[in-house]
Amino acid sequence: MRSAQIVCGVLAGPLFVSAFTVIGAARRGYDWRRYPVSSLAVGRHGWQQRTNFIVAGVLYLCAAAGLGRCDRRRIGPRAIPALIAGAGIGLIGSGLFVTDYVGGLPNESPDEKKRGPADVAPTRSTRAGQLHNLCGIPVFAGIPIAGLASAATAVQGRDYRWACYSAGSSTVMAGSLLLLGAAIRGQSRLRGKSGVFQRFSLVTGLGWLSALSLRGLSQ
Repeated sequence: MRSAQIVCGVLAGPLFVSAFTVIGAARRGYDWRRYPVSSLAVGRHGWQQRTNFIVAGVLYLCAAAGLGRCDRRRIGPRAIPALIAGAGIGLIGSGLFVTDYVGGLPNESPDEKKRGPADVAPTRSTRAGQLHNLCGIPVFAGIPIAGLASAATAVQGRDYRWACYSAGSSTVMAGSLLLLGAAIRGQSRLRGKSGVFQRFSLVTGLGWLSALSLRGLSQ
């Protein structure tokens, strides 16, 4: 059972990234470089990305349960499975609460044509959108913290390769988020690249979670 749960953590990231890549490619007029992944949950076909969020979240909850029974010297402190479970809950919440409409998204209905100018900022704030943003905190903050915690444990065990990879992944993920924030604020050199920075952050963080799960399987 433990191995099957950890396999969920190996597969969750690649499946999630592959799914939103395919969904975005199939969405007419959607520019992945400009729009965040969450914007795929908006509109008539938004159920596809909402389902993707929820499935990924459930897989990470399973992974957290399995990693919680692994050797702490390999995985890190008990806080790490808790942080991964938090990320899973955050992803599920991201699927349940749809992000606010982002101006400039391809119009899918007459109602959507009336909304907002072409910009990457939300045209209006809703309760669901605010909850969606809150659900992103355990994902985009929890995963880098877990990486740093695992790196600290690896240093104590003189596993410097894993320590460097974990700390580097956390740093890259956090740095990408800072660039994402700058792009959303409309800094000239970064404008129109919000989707790039968010995806780079996600791929880095979820890739580390897959590697951590493989590490748990190999003990």
